[in-house]
Amino acid sequence: MKTTPQHNKRVAEMTFAAVYPHYVAKVEKKGRTKEELHQVIEWLTGFNESKVQEMINTNVTFETFFEKAELNPKAELIKGVICGYRIEEIDNVLTKQVRYLDKLIDELAKGRKMEKILRE
Repeated sequence: MKTTPQHNKRVAEMTFAAVYPHYVAKVEKKGRTKEELHQVIEWLTGFNESKVQEMINTNVTFETFFEKAELNPKAELIKGVICGYRIEEIDNVLTKQVRYLDKLIDELAKGRKMEKILRE
């Protein structure tokens, strides 16, 4: 499934603050913790908990969020399908980065071991 320019624009303009509570609810509903969520976010982006809170407080878009991130070099190892899209086939860099985050959070919620999530 190919992403469209409209889809990519919508992803870029979404705010991290709007999606973050859904991430927390998803992992907590499945028995994982907010701390584990932050560990996953930090692994992917380099953002510690206070930086994540700053991103929420300033209501940054995903575009700004990932512009400021230092993406983990192992992020390219994140593969599979998320939200109907095969990550490896997404050609828009920002949309791919957002889907990396979605996939990691999905793996966390599904009970995958942290070493596997963090590609260790």
